[in-house]
Amino acid sequence: MDLSLVLVIGVVVIALAFDYTNGFHDAANAIATSVSTRALTPRAALFMAAAMNFIGAHLGTQVAATVGKGIIDAPDGSHGLVIVASALIGAICWNLITWYFGLPSSSSHALIGGLVGAALASASTVHWDGVLEKVVLPMVLSPLLGFTLAGAIMIAIYWIFRNSQPGKTNRGFRYAQTVSAAAMALGHGLQDAQKTMGVIFLSLVVGGYINPGSEIPQWVILASAGAISLGTYSGGWRIMRTLGRRIIALDPPQGFAAESAAAVVLYTAAIGFGAPISTTHTITSAIMGVGATKRLSAVRWGVAGNIVTGWILTIPAAALVAAVSYFALHWVIE
Repeated sequence: MDLSLVLVIGVVVIALAFDYTNGFHDAANAIATSVSTRALTPRAALFMAAAMNFIGAHLGTQVAATVGKGIIDAPDGSHGLVIVASALIGAICWNLITWYFGLPSSSSHALIGGLVGAALASASTVHWDGVLEKVVLPMVLSPLLGFTLAGAIMIAIYWIFRNSQPGKTNRGFRYAQTVSAAAMALGHGLQDAQKTMGVIFLSLVVGGYINPGSEIPQWVILASAGAISLGTYSGGWRIMRTLGRRIIALDPPQGFAAESAAAVVLYTAAIGFGAPISTTHTITSAIMGVGATKRLSAVRWGVAGNIVTGWILTIPAAALVAAVSYFALHWVIE
């Protein structure tokens, strides 16, 4: 077994490990609102989210193409595989750090930061136009869209149900949240599982086992879908408490509005633009949006500020860890 094959297998294993951490780190994105409003029990919500993540991973490959081809150019052979492995290590480390502190940071941006950091450390090509168009602009726009759309949906709900009984309305929206939470989980699979597919595809291209213009192999799609689903089912309770309770105390109509808005933004970005946006940023900003329609003081802005700080640090922090990992792996392997 030659070194290149060993490295490809190693990178695939690390990529699936990242996919798993992505799943339990981001489980809260899909179900925190439904669990906090008691629309679903935690275990039922996790099972639903895992299943919808698996299905969502099979609905397209546009985001995977962006991650695999549009962010960096890794050289062929073992050197390129070391770069990809370093990027994944950087992303995994940041996922674990933010999970430990209960911060809903972006696994997507951790991966992008890792790719950029490893590429810069190795003097490889970074497609800055792709980073700007497919990462930075969506990173800014998606929270704004999530906040605005969730607020608009919430205002519409207030107006439509202004004369209804609160108890009856809440019961109805608890049922509706089953659908909106499933839609959110489907969007998470559509977005985040594809990012792992893109990295595995990149490693196969660099290792010389597939042509750059080829379709993503079915086994890559199945493996990525399975890993993120298992990670989701394991649950990320620390982050779930932050999203479900610490930003605002959600009721069922607010949970429905936040999930629906986030799902729309995720689908539009993935299918319409192939942009790897953050499901974390989108649902968090949507929760802030529905809270702000009630009154601005309903949102705990101190908690929100800590979350935004984590967002800002994600790409440079993951890039730094990836760069250090590259130098270590380069010294050991090459």
